Amino acid sequence: MQSNTAPIRNKTWGELHFAALFETDPAALHERIAEAERALLLRVRELSGARGDHIEEQESMDDALYALRALGSAQRSQPAVTLHRAA
Repeated sequence: MQSNTAPIRNKTWGELHFAALFETDPAALHERIAEAERALLLRVRELSGARGDHIEEQESMDDALYALRALGSAQRSQPAVTLHRAA
């Protein structure tokens, strides 16, 4: 069984955020958003214990999380589209 964090360990939160924003498959979008949010939260935890000034990255993460939540909200408000093919 694959861990929920396995894809995150190999990609940065920025890569996962980008993948979610440009996902074209509506069926995969929810999981892309969830992966990016998990990666962002992991990075927030890392930075909370880190020394130094990380304000720029923290602001970028705030913006990314806002965009992901807006994308998820927009996805939930869209009706499911079904294509019917003529027989």
